[in-house]
Amino acid sequence: MAPFLAYEDKGGASSTAPLVLIHGHPFDRTMWAPQIAAFSPSRRVVVPDLRGYGASPSQPGVPGDPALTPLSTFAEDISSLLDDLGISTFVLGGLSMGGQIVMECYRTFPERVRGLVLADTFPAAETPEGRRTRNATADRLLREGMRGYADEVLYKMVAPYAEAEVAAHVHRMMVSTPPEGAAAALRGRAERPDYRELLTRVTVPALVVVGADDEYTPVGDAEAMHAALPDSTLHVIGSAAHLPNLERPEEFNGALADFLARIDD
Repeated sequence: MAPFLAYEDKGGASSTAPLVLIHGHPFDRTMWAPQIAAFSPSRRVVVPDLRGYGASPSQPGVPGDPALTPLSTFAEDISSLLDDLGISTFVLGGLSMGGQIVMECYRTFPERVRGLVLADTFPAAETPEGRRTRNATADRLLREGMRGYADEVLYKMVAPYAEAEVAAHVHRMMVSTPPEGAAAALRGRAERPDYRELLTRVTVPALVVVGADDEYTPVGDAEAMHAALPDSTLHVIGSAAHLPNLERPEEFNGALADFLARIDD
């Protein structure tokens, strides 16, 4: 069966580990454009649109949209896509919600993962207040669409001093996201498990990255993940907020390149 997720698969066969990157909410695979450009010349890079985001439908071959998409469903989609592409093991990275999906993937199929990249994310389960907020936001997106939400959060996603082209790209991704897919993911994320104990049992190297000015997942969250992981490197990127891979791509790519070189060795 052909994959139902839209995706990019760049770079040819090589001895280096394939790199799989999972976008955050409410974005799409184009958020990884600087990383595709930097790494696909030397390794295979696979970047999907999650179900309900970008060009991926919310369900394969079924009209309409689910009320809730748990992180486990996103993880199953990633596993199935990589099966279809003939990729057995890989380095897996994600940002924000994408990082939580990476943790769920490691919980589900750790034997396939050669390294973890956790960017601007956090492992704890949602608080009762957080559940209420995520469900209320889901209701709002279904009622109003994405534009008002995107306008409000843009300069928390990127820093107020971000380059105009970067801010425009981020805003464009947000307003282009189907509200039904975003709402289903928010409801599923509200019910996510606690991954903190899982991190203490990770047996592969990990890279933890965070923007110094990230309000959603502050540096303290990254430091806690770094402390919990048995074998991790922490990289704090200055002059960036929640999307350092777009705001400061050179520094982000440098940290990722060093990490990948270690995996390859």
